[in-house]
Amino acid sequence: MADTMQFDLVSPERSLHSAQVTRVQLHGEEGEMTVMPNHVPTLTLLRPGFMTVHEGGEVHDYVVTGGFAEIGPDGLTVLAEQASLRADVTTDWIERVIDAAEKAALDAPADIHITMNQRVNHARFLAQQLGITPNI
Repeated sequence: MADTMQFDLVSPERSLHSAQVTRVQLHGEEGEMTVMPNHVPTLTLLRPGFMTVHEGGEVHDYVVTGGFAEIGPDGLTVLAEQASLRADVTTDWIERVIDAAEKAALDAPADIHITMNQRVNHARFLAQQLGITPNI
C-alpha cells in the first residue's frame, strides 16, 4: 500500500499545488471528507471552504470557492473555480467571491435560484470563518 498519492490543485488562472501527499481534507458537496492513498474512485462537487493538504511534515491550507474533485486510488485532482493559500486571502479577494456569487444568483434561472443563493451564503460563511468582514 502506497504511503503517498499525487495531488494537483488547479484553477483557471494557474496550478497552485502539485506534489506527493499523505492526505487532503476537503469540503465535498455531501460533506467533509479526507482523501488518502488507495481511496475509492469518486467524483464530487466542492463546496466553498478550506482544503488542508498534508505533504510530508508540512501542512498547506487553501481556500477554495467551489469546483470538482476527482479522486482515485493513486491521487486527487482538484479543479477549483478559485483558490488561494489561506494566508494570502484578503478582504478584496473574498469581496470579489461574494460579489460574483451574488451576481450569479441574480441572473440564475428560477430552477437553480435556491442553489445559487446557497453559494452566496457559503461565500459569506467562508468570510466569517476567515475573520473577514466584507464591505459589501
